[in-house]
Amino acid sequence: MNIGVFDSGLGGLTILKALLKELPQYNYIYLGDNARVPYGNRSPEIIYQFTKEAIDFLFKKNCQLIIIACNASTSTSLRKIQQEYLPKFHPNRKVLGVIKPVTEELGDSKFQRIGVIGTKAMVNSEAFIREIKKILPKAKIFQQACPLLVPYIEDSGRNRKVLQLILEEYLKGLRKKNIDSLLLACTHYEIVKKEIENIVGPKVKVITEGYIVAKKLKDYLKKHMEIEEKLKKKKKVSYFFTDPNQDNKKLMELFLNG
Repeated sequence: MNIGVFDSGLGGLTILKALLKELPQYNYIYLGDNARVPYGNRSPEIIYQFTKEAIDFLFKKNCQLIIIACNASTSTSLRKIQQEYLPKFHPNRKVLGVIKPVTEELGDSKFQRIGVIGTKAMVNSEAFIREIKKILPKAKIFQQACPLLVPYIEDSGRNRKVLQLILEEYLKGLRKKNIDSLLLACTHYEIVKKEIENIVGPKVKVITEGYIVAKKLKDYLKKHMEIEEKLKKKKKVSYFFTDPNQDNKKLMELFLNG
C-alpha cells in the first residue's frame, strides 16, 4: 500500500519533498490537479467534488493513506470526507490534511499576533482561525487572501519585479498589524518564502507547512502501527497530473529542488 499526496497543482510537491526527506522509506503517489488549478477561487461545493475525485483516484492506485496537501481542500472538504465519505465508501482508509498539524505546532509557540496568508477559499473558511483559537485562545489572528500568488507561481516564466509588487500589496496590511509570525497557508508559497521574509522583516517568524506535516505524519505512523505495517517500503515515487503538459518538468524541478 502507498501514501498518496494530493494538491490542486504542483505546490503540494513541497509537502512531498519534506516527506521524502523525513520518511524516505515509503512508496508515494503524487496527484496534481493542474488542469483545474487554482482551487482557492472556487466554491466549497466544487472544491469538495474535485477533492473527492482525487481521493478516489489515489485509492484506486492502492493508497492506504492520503495527505491532502492543499489548504483550500483541507479547509473546505476534509471534515466531510472524514466523517461522511470515508465511512461509507472507504472505511479502512485514512485521509489527513495540513491544517491540524500546523496549528498543533503553533500551540508550542509563544506567538500572539499571527498573520495567515492563503487562497480566498481557505481564508473564507476561517479554518485556521478556529483551529488556532483552540490552542491559543488569546492569540490575535489576521488573515489575508492572496488570489494572484498561485497562478503566478505556477507560471514558470516568472518576473521577480511583478512578484515583489504582488507580495508588497498583500503583506502591507499585515505589517501594520505588528504580527510576530506569518503562516504561509498554501503549499505554493514556500517557493517565495525568502521574498516574503525580506518584506516582513527579521522580527516576524515565517512558518511553512512541509517540515511540520512530515514530522507529524512520522508521529502519526508511530501511533498507528496497524496502518504503518500495511505501507510498502520500496522508496518508489510516482507522479500523476490531470494536465500532463510539457511545463510540468520545469515546475517539478522548482518545487522539489528549489
